[in-house]
Amino acid sequence: MVSGREDARAGQGAERDAGRGGQGRARTPAIELHDAQVRLGGRTIWSGVEVAAGHGELIAVLGPNGAGKSTLLQVLLGAVPLSRGTATVLGSPPGARDARIGFLPQRRVFDSGTRIRGIDIVRLGLDGSRWGMPVPGAARLSARARARAARVSELIEMVGAREYANRPIDECSGGEQQRLLIAQALAHRPELLLLDEPLDGLDLTNQAAVTALVKAIATERNVTVLLVAHDVNPLLPHLDRVIYLAGGRAAVGTPSEVITSPTLSALYGVDVEVLRTGSGRMVVVGAPEAPHAHGRRHPLADGAHGAGAGG
Repeated sequence: MVSGREDARAGQGAERDAGRGGQGRARTPAIELHDAQVRLGGRTIWSGVEVAAGHGELIAVLGPNGAGKSTLLQVLLGAVPLSRGTATVLGSPPGARDARIGFLPQRRVFDSGTRIRGIDIVRLGLDGSRWGMPVPGAARLSARARARAARVSELIEMVGAREYANRPIDECSGGEQQRLLIAQALAHRPELLLLDEPLDGLDLTNQAAVTALVKAIATERNVTVLLVAHDVNPLLPHLDRVIYLAGGRAAVGTPSEVITSPTLSALYGVDVEVLRTGSGRMVVVGAPEAPHAHGRRHPLADGAHGAGAGG
């Protein structure tokens, strides 16, 4: 559910694209949802969702556990159908443009002793459907192999992973692993990047670094990024807008428009208070977890959540 003010802001990305294109016409939004509803297992996850995401925007998807944040990404990938309403992704129905979408699922855990290197993780983004590891020296044998090797090198440079790209992946820190996995998701030069909890399990320093990296990708390469997060605070300096899912509905707008006591109280259907600490962090007090919560929860004090906390 989106107010008129939020509808107007939703078109700003498209207006920005018109200026980039120099044609005086707005490009089709990267993502459009109209009166969208999802039902799974006989119950409504969310309904009445209205979103128009412009090219090059960084948008956080927030809300409590079980609110349907990851489900939204699955809808955009064409893996979960809408039960009502319409969705377009890069101008086509969901699933039709997956080759132009980069997707990073919830964080993988690499077993101790996994000897595959960071560079191999990135390379899988280009040839993950092929069997076996690359033959040593193969990049010298064909123009195509050289081009692929050059693209892998470019991706590693793009995410700042040159220093550790040749280490076994299990010897890389959590932040280093996430950078390599983001590089993998960027392999085919996507126009849309969907990141499901990429900051989960990272310390504050790495959360800030990964967020800055993602913002740079969105801005410099005009890639639309939807990022599912537990906590909006590490993202605040970089966000264009948020999609806040709760109570089966959604609010869309800038963080200052959406993460407010009146807006969240309306979404949750109970009194919710949004506080700011002396350091500027946002804290949501009184927001209940969804009764159908799933997945791991953050160890937060009862009734107090980092703004957007949930799974």
